[in-house]
Amino acid sequence: MALPPIHRVVTGHDSQGKSMVCSESAPPSVVEMETIPGLIFHEIWETAATPAPVDNGPDPTLGPVMHNAPVNGTRIRFVDLPPDASYLGREETRIADLFKQVNYTEGLTVKADSPHPMMHRSEAVDYCIVIEGEIYIVLDNTEVLLRPGSVVVQRGTNHAWSNRTEQNCRMLYVQIDGRYDPAIAAQLRE
Repeated sequence: MALPPIHRVVTGHDSQGKSMVCSESAPPSVVEMETIPGLIFHEIWETAATPAPVDNGPDPTLGPVMHNAPVNGTRIRFVDLPPDASYLGREETRIADLFKQVNYTEGLTVKADSPHPMMHRSEAVDYCIVIEGEIYIVLDNTEVLLRPGSVVVQRGTNHAWSNRTEQNCRMLYVQIDGRYDPAIAAQLRE
């Protein structure tokens, strides 16, 4: 079953300061991951500072795909996640190659005893919303089944997303660059 298209509207200001539509279309940056067919990133927007500049600047999503939000910034994207069965159990290098493709090899945390081969973490707060389908969030010692309307406030924890169905799952991610609390940072270094 194909997921519905995404409709992105970007607003701005005209020369008199009146609100206007700067663009209305599908997101111009939609990237299917080479290593895991069906894993698709729909880049919606990003900011590179806090507070975010409110301007009529160029579309920030046209550069390379990056896993994390920019330093002191945010990123919003939809991600289509294929069933685990479509990629797990094949070449283990695929997952490492995926993290290379999204410029975040240091985020992959999988070990021999990890509960899922896609375990990773980011120094961020992410709001993760299931739009369509179902998926599990897998943590070090537990997992939770998520369905449309489920929201995960992901606070820099080691995790993976596990789609155990035969259908794609679509999620919306709002990523906010963060810094670990010093006590948590020390625990993670051990």
